[in-house]
Amino acid sequence: MSNLSKNSAHLLCAVFASLSLSACGGNSSEPVDFQNPGLSWPPLPTVTGHRGASALRPEHTLASYQRAIDDGADIVEPDLVATKDGVLVARHENEISGTTNVSTLPQFAARKTTKTIDGIPVTGWFTEDFTLAELKTIRAKERIPANRPANTAFDGQFEIPTLQEVIDLVKQQAKEKNRVIGIYPETKHPTYFKSIGLPLEKRLVDVLVANGYKGKNAAVFIQSFEVANLKELRGMTDMRLVQLVDNPLNPPVNGVPRNAPYDFIAAGSNRTYADLVTPAGLKEIAQYADAVSPYKEVIIPRDTKNELGAATSFVSDAHAAGLKVHTWTLRPENPFLPPSMRLGDPASLTQRGDSIAEITAYLKAGIDGFFTDDPAVGRAAVTAFKK
Repeated sequence: MSNLSKNSAHLLCAVFASLSLSACGGNSSEPVDFQNPGLSWPPLPTVTGHRGASALRPEHTLASYQRAIDDGADIVEPDLVATKDGVLVARHENEISGTTNVSTLPQFAARKTTKTIDGIPVTGWFTEDFTLAELKTIRAKERIPANRPANTAFDGQFEIPTLQEVIDLVKQQAKEKNRVIGIYPETKHPTYFKSIGLPLEKRLVDVLVANGYKGKNAAVFIQSFEVANLKELRGMTDMRLVQLVDNPLNPPVNGVPRNAPYDFIAAGSNRTYADLVTPAGLKEIAQYADAVSPYKEVIIPRDTKNELGAATSFVSDAHAAGLKVHTWTLRPENPFLPPSMRLGDPASLTQRGDSIAEITAYLKAGIDGFFTDDPAVGRAAVTAFKK
């Protein structure tokens, strides 16, 4: 707490008293369907817990999602991959050695292998080679311990949750806290999973529908970096869809482009994310999606000193196309912030900087919501901005 700027630190203790009331529609006596609150949801600007509260707990664990909810997130985000038996589980990647203890378990040593994921060779252990029962014997660990050493205290404590378990937690917490809590699932590597006979799209929609989520009124956003599977999803559901946009300036990896949706690359298309962020590209996205979620520097590029530069026209262009804008990822530690927003030792990997200042810059640029690794900081930034 002491690492935050003086003008923002005290907000973290004061922003939650009215949270339940505002998220439920004020003093209205009308009953609220926490799963299907309607098109007036979510509140703006929207705070999404990126992989939960991943600055404070190992990512994509029920503990991380719980902390995000406790700290005021409007929405929690589970990235989704499939198990060998077709169950959707929450992991950022299907290769899990970076976020679990699988490499230390002798019974799974023989599962280590090399696969080509989105055109790039990856070596490790993959969710699609484990049944759900086997995955449940593996435990999560902190992904970036150099930045978040405190999170390593939780290594080995938490299971890999299924999508159903995340939904169960969200439902329970919505009732207990008397407010709408949304979910923002991402389909990871959809072209790859379809190629191995484990397509994600119908599995995801089936779970959501079975849990009572209903079309555009649902407290759900479904996101993907690919285009074809979002179009496929649009044919399956009216739930809100979001086109993720990675950095158009990403360099190739092992000769494979990283500046385009992988389904474009697999199809031999020369189009990139740069084509999608033009006014014409955004109008195209609006034909199948409800929102666009770009890498943050698409909205506010960094200058030659790595400071925030002038905002581009992206937000106004997206709004003109009828799209909401959610950006990612706003992280609290110094290495992820512009130099002028770093506090204490600017070279420290663990020191927290003035993340509220960065978030505020994006709010001033007109975004509708953002992903943050620390929803308490995000909530404080929104509260201060709306005063």
